[in-house]
Amino acid sequence: MKVVAFNGSPRKDGNTFILINHVFRELEKEGIETELMQLSGREIRGCIACYKCFENKDQRCAVKNDVANECIEKMIQAEGMILGSPVYFADVTAEMKALIDRAGFVSMANGGMYKNKVGAIVVALRRSGAIHTLDTMSHFFPAGQMIIIGRGIGFGRDKGEVEKDEEGMQAVKALGQRMAWLLKKLYA
Repeated sequence: MKVVAFNGSPRKDGNTFILINHVFRELEKEGIETELMQLSGREIRGCIACYKCFENKDQRCAVKNDVANECIEKMIQAEGMILGSPVYFADVTAEMKALIDRAGFVSMANGGMYKNKVGAIVVALRRSGAIHTLDTMSHFFPAGQMIIIGRGIGFGRDKGEVEKDEEGMQAVKALGQRMAWLLKKLYA
């Protein structure tokens, strides 16, 4: 079994990365393979509504000059996925929104490629905007006929500051444990 996580933060190895890695530790304890895809420094743009994915039905986006198809391939190969984003102006980052739109549209064009996969969400924030950010990412999962196992939220602005949020660290640990439990029920 494998879980792939997508870190939508433009800041590499920041608080969102830390939260995802706490989830990963719990998954790895249960023998579940993990892989992290950081969108930081990688080119990804929003959907251009060309509808070629509906014509081609090849499980790929027709726009091939960025990282979207690499992400889509990783989603197809995994039994579970984690979407992670810091809060930027009360919502997900532009990178995460582009991934959601492109991967989601390609999935719909191909009959629901992620059906029954397990999804989880992590959000890093300083003060406010978590609910809207969670909501944006959580729409990806039911649209793809996936199972949402939960979410974890960590408070912190400066790199590493989320580690001081004891409740947040417990939430992401519990998220990893629940995700491992469900993956084993579904795929073992």
